[in-house]
Amino acid sequence: MLKFWKNREAEPAVPAPESAKKTWRERLAGSVLNRDIRDLFARHPKLDESLLDELETVLIGADVGVAASTELIDGLRARLAKREFADAGALLAALRSELIALLVPVAQPLRIDPAHQPFVILAVGVNGVGKTTTIGKLARRLQNDGHGVVLAAGDTFRAAAVEQLKTWGERNDVAVIAQGSGADSASVIFDALQSAQSKGADVLIADTAGRLHTQGGLMDELSKIRRVLAKLDSAAPHEALLVIDGTTGQNAINQVRQFKQAIGVSGLVVTKLDGTAKGGVVFALAREFGLPIRYVGLGETLDDLREFDPTAFVDALLPVSLGDAQS
Repeated sequence: MLKFWKNREAEPAVPAPESAKKTWRERLAGSVLNRDIRDLFARHPKLDESLLDELETVLIGADVGVAASTELIDGLRARLAKREFADAGALLAALRSELIALLVPVAQPLRIDPAHQPFVILAVGVNGVGKTTTIGKLARRLQNDGHGVVLAAGDTFRAAAVEQLKTWGERNDVAVIAQGSGADSASVIFDALQSAQSKGADVLIADTAGRLHTQGGLMDELSKIRRVLAKLDSAAPHEALLVIDGTTGQNAINQVRQFKQAIGVSGLVVTKLDGTAKGGVVFALAREFGLPIRYVGLGETLDDLREFDPTAFVDALLPVSLGDAQS
């Protein structure tokens, strides 16, 4: 870790003990998909066509998406016709396996390539998704892995966003490169990359304005940031990390499509999956885009930015057995 950023009064970058973390099931117990799946199998334990029909309705209602839900149910229906399931419990086990299989290819944690120094991460996303908070949590994770980190306050449209990032910088004891409110975002990030290069930093994480995907001018600015970074490093950004709010449902699909076109998204972070989030949008994103899901946000603490684990995710959303659903 880079010693010249240490501040004696800063909070040490010590992770919470694993035992203190809430489990995935504890975090996702209140989600709509968890509740509706459990309710369905508890009140309809009989294996028949109507169970499949209701299951499809539950999946669509939980933002799994029409296409993904239809594919899943059609596959289960075909297996039911071949008498592959002895009872509803076997159907539930098959559904769990199919959902995990859908997610396994996209469960790809972020890895910092030492061939690129600094490794530039451009964080993008619309307002309110938890982007700046995610940057702060990610900075802590990377510090705990031994990386020296610099932050760039590129969300110059909101003075509050710059101050929020500075607060995270102080909390994590890392440098934050910032200019005045209204400054050119590309200029701020360019300066930050120059600074990170001169200091020998391992990682630069650049915040950007919470761009509405319907605002073409702001999307154009993302393209400008990429062009400006290329003047110092032709491969930068090395990761374009799109932060998605797990409560926004199918609107998340439109956001990914637009940002992917504007900046070339290379990874996703899905936030706010705890509480009453439907959660099914994760499956829809996996089917539609196949983009790596780097992390998910399961709460407010620093340690609630977790690497995506398909099995833990599905285990938290679906009962393990009919007995579990009925308990």
